[in-house]
Amino acid sequence: MIAFEYIFWLSIAVLFYCYIGYGLLIFLYNNIRVLFRNQKKASITDLPAVTVIISAFNEAVIIDQKIANTMAIDYPAEKIKIIVVTDGSNDGTPDKVKQYAGITLLHRPERQGKTAAINSAMRIAETPVVVFTDANTMLNPECIRKIVVHYNSEKTGAVAGEKKILKNNSHSAVGEAEGIYWQYESFMKQMDAELYTVVGAAGELFSIRAELYREMDETIILDDFVLSMQICLQGYKIEYEPDAFATESPSVSLADEKKRKIRISAGAYQSLGYLTGCLNFFKYPLLAFQFFSRRFLRWTVCPLMLLLLFVGNVTLVLMERDGLYLSFLFAQAVFYVFALAGWLFARSGKRAGLFTVPFYFVFMHYCLVKGFFKFLSGSQSAIWEKSSRETCSNPVNIS
Repeated sequence: MIAFEYIFWLSIAVLFYCYIGYGLLIFLYNNIRVLFRNQKKASITDLPAVTVIISAFNEAVIIDQKIANTMAIDYPAEKIKIIVVTDGSNDGTPDKVKQYAGITLLHRPERQGKTAAINSAMRIAETPVVVFTDANTMLNPECIRKIVVHYNSEKTGAVAGEKKILKNNSHSAVGEAEGIYWQYESFMKQMDAELYTVVGAAGELFSIRAELYREMDETIILDDFVLSMQICLQGYKIEYEPDAFATESPSVSLADEKKRKIRISAGAYQSLGYLTGCLNFFKYPLLAFQFFSRRFLRWTVCPLMLLLLFVGNVTLVLMERDGLYLSFLFAQAVFYVFALAGWLFARSGKRAGLFTVPFYFVFMHYCLVKGFFKFLSGSQSAIWEKSSRETCSNPVNIS
């Protein structure tokens, strides 16, 4: 009986800490600390040369728009180089890239995956700063100027940009959920950066000091995450720049989003094997605290805690414990009913409204479990599959 109570309260404590408590803790700490330090606005006068690396697979539909968007970035033309890697593309993407003067094309007919594409591009990158971006995302004109400012600090090894989800009038529950999720992630990135470092960058837009790059194992699934965290293991920080952002359309369907999330989840478990040093509290105390709180617990413990919380709660109610446990069970039941309703809306392609957050919370944990078993079986390839994205020809705003 007592054992089930321990399980119940431990599960609540872990889940609360992972999704609310950790963020609240560092938010309060950051705001107290700012009272006792001088805030200096970063600036830069001598802009460094930058290479923009665009990874693409069968992006003929959007590659012209992506190149035009990249060439429109507000940065001195003589200080920016563009490399497009068309990994295994067979839809005419390489031919389109060839039409642009001043852009370096790397193309291999065989599909090798994004990590291999990045390795090959980095072998010819000669600038001190490299910016990575995906072919299906659009960047704001000021992004590189905003990013390079952070390299004034010798402690900065990488800079994570912002990811924003486009909205339009046909916005579905999947897109709505993605937008809310990335708003939460953006807040956490800001808090993490103020504490010490962002805990991993997203491939839509991030930058590194080129000298810190180490060629990666081509079987790595989450290349962006592993690459950025390996820079932290070299003693550098990942800064966060919210005014450098990449906009992306949401997944066109729940099936596409599920495929993408399961792949990311399998890659998350794989990455733990490459990043064991991030849990070395003696060598990297702050980094280890952040990595443990933001990544390790969420990926390895939270899915199990959700199950134990429900099972423990049911058991305590059946054992006729006091009404507190019955109230908790009722709240859990309502939450999962809301999640089910959100899932039904998402399947139909409609907005989920009130049910969005419960649905996406359960959906993410479902994908973590599926991804874990794909990782264990070794069935998740490092070669990414494209997810279909909504067409936002008339976007009204971004999340």
